[in-house]
Amino acid sequence: MTDSAELEQFRALQASLPDIWATVHDEPRQPHSCVIVPSLSFDQEELMKVAGVPFYEERLLFLLMRLRRPGARVLYVTSQPVDPDVVDYYLHMLQGVPGVHAKRRLTMLCCHDASPRALTEKIIERPRMLRRIRDWIGDPSRAYVTCFNTSPLERKLACELGVPLNGVDPQLADLGTKSGSRRVFREAGVELSPGYEDLRTIDEVVARLDDLKQANPELERAVVKLDDSFSGEGNALFRYPELPADQDARRQTIRENLDKLQFAAADHPAQVYLDKFESMGGIVEEFLIADEVESPSVQLRITPLGHLHIISTHDQALGGESGQVYLGCKFPAAEDYRTEIVERAHRIGEILKQRGANGRFAIDFLAYRKKGEPWKFAAIEINLRMGGTTFPFVALEFLIHGALDVSGDYRSTNTGMPKYYFATDALVSPAYRGLLPQDFLEIVIEHGLHFRPATETGVLFHMIGALSEFGKVGVVCIGNSPEEAEVLYRRTKEVLDDETDAMRGDRGRLASMFNDYPHMMD
Repeated sequence: MTDSAELEQFRALQASLPDIWATVHDEPRQPHSCVIVPSLSFDQEELMKVAGVPFYEERLLFLLMRLRRPGARVLYVTSQPVDPDVVDYYLHMLQGVPGVHAKRRLTMLCCHDASPRALTEKIIERPRMLRRIRDWIGDPSRAYVTCFNTSPLERKLACELGVPLNGVDPQLADLGTKSGSRRVFREAGVELSPGYEDLRTIDEVVARLDDLKQANPELERAVVKLDDSFSGEGNALFRYPELPADQDARRQTIRENLDKLQFAAADHPAQVYLDKFESMGGIVEEFLIADEVESPSVQLRITPLGHLHIISTHDQALGGESGQVYLGCKFPAAEDYRTEIVERAHRIGEILKQRGANGRFAIDFLAYRKKGEPWKFAAIEINLRMGGTTFPFVALEFLIHGALDVSGDYRSTNTGMPKYYFATDALVSPAYRGLLPQDFLEIVIEHGLHFRPATETGVLFHMIGALSEFGKVGVVCIGNSPEEAEVLYRRTKEVLDDETDAMRGDRGRLASMFNDYPHMMD
């Protein structure tokens, strides 16, 4: 199929999505089919910097909540098999329908391919798998595909299957790059960090770093960012050395110091990063410093019917060597600036809606201030896809029927109480390696760490499959107060440490990156 023919077919498929969406939401008992493809269709070299990334495909298992709709059928595709105990773990907690009923409407399918490539690419290159999925779908007028992010690969997959894609048109992907985000922020009239976008060469990086310093002589650090990266792994911190007065000499000094860029991974060669920058493009921005700095995020959704909704707010934890890597979040964002970031996010969302975007996305901000002064804000980036804050909130909805109130709190329909959580993908220790899903679930049950529907509190785990190889697991700790969520997280970590002897001997250095960021639990 030619590119033009594929685009034409894709537009026709997308035109059917509003009707399918309306039917599914207005008549949940009507038969419909959802194909979930949790492919991370990014630059694979950048993606492989994330420990345990093959198991990030398990994060979309929270979307099994769609099986609460009696008419829903779900096909979940992965690169490697998901342990059946992990699937049963989610189905057991599905509220509103018997687990056995939901299981009959769920099909798990895998490529048996662990190569470091996008899952969608693996599916497309397997004609018999495509045929099997088409046969499973049946009536394409009542089916759609949901993916982690959208790229030309996902567009091609939708065309191969003959069903629409529940996500942003890949032709709009530039709006979610670092450069595209800055352009949207300006159009929306939202504050952003001083900086420059659409850079393509190292000469441009050097010149713009120099320009930032000349505009702000007190500037000590700047951030260089690849246009299309994942989880902050494409960000590098630049520290300004002493610079001479002459422009040519200044820029030569800056160029010579690019080999000292600070990355999330300590062993990341600067030249490899700079080569990637010249192939991908990117931006440079001031590294904002203040007495108080927080990293809130607002999650939004534009439905296929064109309705814009604010879904949630979070405060994020950023860390790693560069201080730019997403580590986790707590819900909701701090009350004293929640309204301000929601208002700015809504303006940005309206621009995206005008451009034709749909699906879930998140907008990251910095909130910063000097002591005693009002908060200031800078929009940082648009994640025009599912992101790190998507899954915890979907987990909350998975477990507890409720809704956001006007203040941005999520209140349980059953009790009327607001819910809070602390979530991370990065509870990790070398001592956890070797834990099979069965071993881990036994520990969870024995110590009562699981979620309890009676109290609507407890812990939901994800990426359980990453434990055996990477010693890494994700947690969403849900409580009736921020303090209760904190206690659940700390108890979970203590139990895993005790059960694996993580605190003893040389083996006992807990590798959880959150140890260095206790402020997130304040």
